[in-house]
Amino acid sequence: MKVVLGISYNYHDSAAALIIDGKITAAAQEERFTRKKHDSSFPVHAIQYVMEEAGITGADISTVAFYEKPFIKFERLLETYHAFAPKGIQSFIKAVPVWIKEKLFMKQTLQEDLLKLGIHAQLTFPEHHLSHAASAFYPSPYEKAAILTIDGVGEWATTTISVGDKENITLLRELHFPHSLGLLYSAFTYYCGFRVNSGEYKLMGLAPYRIISDRTTSYIRLIEENLVDIREDGSFLLNMKYFDYATGLKMTNNKKWEALFGIPARKPESDLSQEYMDLAYAIQSVTEQIVLKLVSTAKELSGCSNLVMAGGVALNCVANGKIEKSGIFESIWIQPAAGDAGGAIGAALATWTIYLKEKRSTEYPDGMSGAYLGPSYTDKEIQNLIRNTRAVATRMDEAFLYPRVAHLLNEGMIVGWFQGRMEFGPRSLGNRSILADPRNKGMQKKLNLEIKYRESFRPFAPSVLEEDMRDYFDMNTFSPYMLKVSDVCVAMGKSLPPDYETLYYLERLYTERSLLQAITHVDFSARVQTVLRETNPLFHALLVAFKELTGCSVLVNTSFNVRGEPIVCTPEDAYHCFMHTGMDYLVLGNWILSKKEQQAT
Repeated sequence: MKVVLGISYNYHDSAAALIIDGKITAAAQEERFTRKKHDSSFPVHAIQYVMEEAGITGADISTVAFYEKPFIKFERLLETYHAFAPKGIQSFIKAVPVWIKEKLFMKQTLQEDLLKLGIHAQLTFPEHHLSHAASAFYPSPYEKAAILTIDGVGEWATTTISVGDKENITLLRELHFPHSLGLLYSAFTYYCGFRVNSGEYKLMGLAPYRIISDRTTSYIRLIEENLVDIREDGSFLLNMKYFDYATGLKMTNNKKWEALFGIPARKPESDLSQEYMDLAYAIQSVTEQIVLKLVSTAKELSGCSNLVMAGGVALNCVANGKIEKSGIFESIWIQPAAGDAGGAIGAALATWTIYLKEKRSTEYPDGMSGAYLGPSYTDKEIQNLIRNTRAVATRMDEAFLYPRVAHLLNEGMIVGWFQGRMEFGPRSLGNRSILADPRNKGMQKKLNLEIKYRESFRPFAPSVLEEDMRDYFDMNTFSPYMLKVSDVCVAMGKSLPPDYETLYYLERLYTERSLLQAITHVDFSARVQTVLRETNPLFHALLVAFKELTGCSVLVNTSFNVRGEPIVCTPEDAYHCFMHTGMDYLVLGNWILSKKEQQAT
């Protein structure tokens, strides 16, 4: 047995992943254990979990892979400050002492932290974008594929095009910092009042509220003429006089942006005006344009019919939907943990195949096991929670549980659904999910305001039986990881008022437009998860039960957490979230809890 541990930490989304004999055995993010969203600390809890899941000790681990090269990252930092000097002195004073005191001694610190866990192993340091590329290619079902990785920045690279062929990954093209599509998108995230590294989803969800007008056209033109010079092959140069992220303490030069766009940076949590929605649409459009050019270049350089993707920008599911519709590649696979957390998997797999020269394991439909790589909990552990909290709960066999939950959903109840192994990555895929009926006209508003405690404009995703997906969505390929946006079928739509496209955004949001109102965004799109029986038999069985009762094989599926908190990990986390939100029922394994019964005790 050969064991490789992959870890990522020290920036955001720390994680650990375990590869045994070439296969991904377990993976988890540190935030799920510490309950600190985007936790960047050494992933001690995640490492302990993956070892426990595999039934091994630290002595069984032969190699530990860290997801980037710290010295090259420090080189980039110094060269950047030198290039922009004397600008950036405040950032320099803040950043460099941390590197000199801590990060330059990463290898020694890492060894010390690992020894505390009984791990004394060889260390490897694959480059950041190699870790992303490996996370995309090696778990994919393809023997050969083009690899596109796009993120903020690793050491120097911000975008890479490679080709994967069996065990080999060959770099073809590379774009360097400070010219970064991820950081360009994050700059608009910041300017529109959302938090960088977590609010990019919000910007993407805000974009469809645009009103097509001279202003949206003008915003796109201003971006293309002043902020980013886009080349035909998808490479680009940013006009750095508009950006402060290279040496400053914020993303943008706000004075220059305000002069350019005519609006100030939006204050977080302030009211949304149409200008920011139009600006979100503009940068989303420009991002899609760049990504499609990069995809075309990847096709031309590689000659492959398959494409795999990773890096934070690969989580832009609207762009992913456009890639698929373009038909540039015959088949596309995207790493579900495409951000830095997934770098832990990629670092371990790169070490396995490139450094240790072992054979990769190619599996169908892929090597990610549906992303169900986190901890699971036994019936006894759930019983202990029920006893310790004095909760009122009923245990039901599966033959009765699924029809019962389907009935509750049909009655308009909101159900917390906690089953099996926790998902790895940013999406809940039916094991740590909050579920509801998508046909309910008021459900989108209720979920946002009473359950998730988040902005009212944000859309919700559907989960659908894989065999029925074409009945509801304009899609021809499966989407098991909720990483592609597709249009809702025309047959699901309702007639709209003639002024729909010009309505105030909340009026548009609450206009009845679809038979699946709760999951149909204002532009008639949806971020779809297709559910396969072989990958998740329990969630599939619930969808079947809901279909048998209602004729509808779609459910609203949103992550089991509230705004500002990580997705729940343990039964205790789930119970706490259930009791402090407007959820009506909680299902923990085979146990079902009613909120009314808890309140009555």
